[in-house]
Order: sequence, then structure tokens, then C-alpha cells
Amino acid sequence: MFTPDGRVREEFAAAEESASAEATAAAAVAEPHLSEAAASPDAAPDAAPEALAAAELPLADEAAAPRLELPGSPAGLGPTFLDLVGLLTDPVPFYLGDATLPDGQSVENLDAARLHIDLLDVLRQRTAGNLTAQELAVLEDLLYQLRVRYVQKRG
Repeated sequence: MFTPDGRVREEFAAAEESASAEATAAAAVAEPHLSEAAASPDAAPDAAPEALAAAELPLADEAAAPRLELPGSPAGLGPTFLDLVGLLTDPVPFYLGDATLPDGQSVENLDAARLHIDLLDVLRQRTAGNLTAQELAVLEDLLYQLRVRYVQKRG
């Protein structure tokens, strides 16, 4: 998505501009009482500095490796490593008893929580040296937080 010097590649810049235009049009339809100045992307509040810094980082080796494209998804927007981490992390709050199902039931299962935490650790070990700084930081932070919460629940 980015060139080695951190600029957005041309093929992604066009997609980003059209997505921005679609979002602005959708916002205008959803909230017609907003003035045109408030709906413009230039009038949006500044994003958090951390988010801007993370968005501007060039991704290592992404240009060298072919990207998985799912049928029906826009080109260049396939699943990412962070999607995989999120998929493995999503059930942990339920298994730790920190979240309940929509019907109000609890599915606390510390063994299942431990399994998901261990799977994330296997993923960290097997991808050592192949992650960007941002991916590694997210994975290690999640592992730390989940392990601390697991130890708190286990007692």
C-alpha cells in the first residue's frame, strides 16, 4: 500500500480518494443538516498522533509478497495480520467472564481462554522477525494484557 519512502501508492490513492468521497456523500445523506464545511474531510478533527504515526509507517516486505484477495472484496483490502490477531483475541473476554452473551449468560471457561492466549503466543513465536514494529507491538501488548487478566481470574 505504501512505497518504501512512506507515500501511498498510486493505485491505493485513487481507491482512498473514492472511499473518502463516498463517506462524505453518505454522511451528507445521513445528516443533511450538517453544513458542507463540517462534512468536508478538511474540517475533520485531527486524529490522535499515535494513529497518524502508525498510518504513515511503511509496511515491511508487503510489496514483495503477494496479498491474498478474497472474492467480492475490493482489490488491496484483504485480511491482515492484525485481523488474524483480532480473530484469535475476540473470544477471550467471554471465556474470562468479562463479557456476557447477548442473552445475559456467562460462558466463563478459563481453559478455553488459556488456549486462545497460548495460540497467540505460538503466533508470536512463529512470526518472530517477520512482523512490522506496529504488528509486534500490538501482539505483545495484547498478550501481556490477556495474561495479566488470566492470572487475576485464576487467582
